[in-house]
Amino acid sequence: MKLFQRTCLATAALLGVSSASAQTVLTVSSWLPPTHSLSTVQKEWCDLLEKNTAGKVKCNILPRGVSAAPGTYDAVKNGLADVSYTVHGYTPGRFVYTQMAELPFLGNSAESISVAFQKAAQKNPVMIAEHQGVKVITLFTHGPGIPFNTKKSITKVEDFSGLKFRVGGGMVNEMAKALGMNATLKPAPDSYELLSGGVMDGTLFPAESTLSFRIDKLIKHATIFPGGLYNTSFVFLMNQDKYNKLAPDEKKAVDAISGEVAARMYGRGWDKVDRVALGMMQANQVTVVRPDAKFIADVKARTAPLEQKWVKDAEAKGLKDAAKVLAEFRAEIAKQEK
Repeated sequence: MKLFQRTCLATAALLGVSSASAQTVLTVSSWLPPTHSLSTVQKEWCDLLEKNTAGKVKCNILPRGVSAAPGTYDAVKNGLADVSYTVHGYTPGRFVYTQMAELPFLGNSAESISVAFQKAAQKNPVMIAEHQGVKVITLFTHGPGIPFNTKKSITKVEDFSGLKFRVGGGMVNEMAKALGMNATLKPAPDSYELLSGGVMDGTLFPAESTLSFRIDKLIKHATIFPGGLYNTSFVFLMNQDKYNKLAPDEKKAVDAISGEVAARMYGRGWDKVDRVALGMMQANQVTVVRPDAKFIADVKARTAPLEQKWVKDAEAKGLKDAAKVLAEFRAEIAKQEK
């Protein structure tokens, strides 16, 4: 009897060890504060993955990022973290296709643009393949981009001239130059220091980021364009080797909440905080300009060559009929916003 009990206990212990060792842990990194919408959505995605796998896969969210924002892509690629997100424009020259999602006047919500962006990538696999060495979970964008500044109201295109703006890189950098801004490429977390110290006069941000980066009390003026003056594209990514080593059912669980599902999660999360931030702008008495038809037309005239250049560059890199891809992308955004 005692032998039998000892055997049962030993078996239970072995099963316990086996069960514990069977759990897959993903190391997850964020270069933004845990309260930022991108960090909270990343956690929601992790929680959903753990729930859908009955705890077989879980995330270990690190207390701080393994890298500053510009180095995050390579940090995931090289295995310093298993999962994270980053901005395509933080590594200039690396991504071409994704700049499509950074053009002016795309749409009025992060959710609609993000879902349309992911759908375009699924339809045109070279857009996913451009992300070499990693597993793309989804592509997404923030909400409509707004020029904020501390100096003056911007009511015509000439008002941009000479103002020093922080930009995040990518297409927005070229757009800023086309509009006459004095643009400097700096990561978003640097914004408070740049504005409070007078190094920069303004920044290009979605509404949400005025709260996330604590500049809501610094900015005095905002110019809100229909569809956004610009946007920023992001990738939510996983280390390729880590994904390859997942069990088949684990891969299936990851894939089930990738693509459009994850894009919609990120978009909705961003839109929610955008709405809060727009309300705070009113409370803080930020002067808001809604551009008239001439101002919008002038911006479109100055930025049209960027769209033409993107079509040319994308086709040169291998995207077939880039103008059609862009037109379908815009049409899908409009469809999502109905």
